[in-house]
Amino acid sequence: MLDYDLLFSYEPFCLSADEKRLLHRQWLADLTYHHQKHCVLYDRLVSHFKSPAELPPALPVRLFKEYDLRSVENQEIARTMTSSGTTGQQVSRIYLDKATSARQSKVLSRIVTSFTGKQRLPMLIIDSRAVVKDRAMFSARGAGILGFSMIGRDVTYALDEEMQLDLDTVERFCSEHEKQPVLLFGFTSIIWLHFCEELKRIKRNIDLSGIMIHGGGWKKLADLAIDNNTFKQAIRDVCGIEGVYNYYGMIEQTGSISMECEYGHLHTSVFSDIDVLDPVTLTSVRGRKGVIRTTSLLPTSYPGHVLLTEDEGEILGEDDCPCGRKGIYFAVYGRIKGAEIRGCSDTYGH
Repeated sequence: MLDYDLLFSYEPFCLSADEKRLLHRQWLADLTYHHQKHCVLYDRLVSHFKSPAELPPALPVRLFKEYDLRSVENQEIARTMTSSGTTGQQVSRIYLDKATSARQSKVLSRIVTSFTGKQRLPMLIIDSRAVVKDRAMFSARGAGILGFSMIGRDVTYALDEEMQLDLDTVERFCSEHEKQPVLLFGFTSIIWLHFCEELKRIKRNIDLSGIMIHGGGWKKLADLAIDNNTFKQAIRDVCGIEGVYNYYGMIEQTGSISMECEYGHLHTSVFSDIDVLDPVTLTSVRGRKGVIRTTSLLPTSYPGHVLLTEDEGEILGEDDCPCGRKGIYFAVYGRIKGAEIRGCSDTYGH
């Protein structure tokens, strides 16, 4: 039961869809038993949700706003993470013990380095250091920054505490790592508003080579009619980075991110999966849009292993992406109508 050494022996994208389904069926059953045994609230909740016979019930993500869902004692909690939310909104609270936190960090690193390579690259974070000051209580944004910063070296923050572009620091980073591959990370609308737009405003381009990874909410950019291709071209224009990759993830399943490949498809790893459901019947659908259900094999300190999101998506295929990665690949189209806006970067500034 829950042999994580065995799970971590798999490469992130090595299993076909059928192999992965067999693995997940047993793991999710074991996790459900674990959480029902250790979380009374979860045990009560799951009895009210219908689910296909082969899967445990999917908890709607907003239940983490309403209930303290944890499968460990208070003294075992090492870190509490909170979802992003606009002013006045309730936030989700996710309780991590040391084992779950370490597991999530390990998986995040393995997924990202399968794209960036094993060598730790100099890293420029398009955000402010102020976001990660409280290590015991993290917002989704702070958790993302901390998690990704462990993958790089010579970590530098591009924005000051007032969220203004620190051009001197950015230019020093460029000079120190001239002609070296670097890694840039940030949240989508923060990169657009505080990096791309500011560099364009002051008519200053910088010269970097390497990879940018970005994620979080797209709502602000959608309102500005900025799509993924426009975003990528803007990054190339202002700083020369050619490899720009989006990712999909949520604080309720930290570490289990889905990375965008070079063909623009989001891929789940061995450690997580998705399905797309009809929003009325909650049955699985292919070839059309629906609500995304996510699964993760990582959380044991809270029952976040099968979740019904508030995001709309579509499964595009499985095992046949031109990039060669196995499993399901998919697209995300944004929040379903009427859902709260809570993306890491969308909520900044509200």
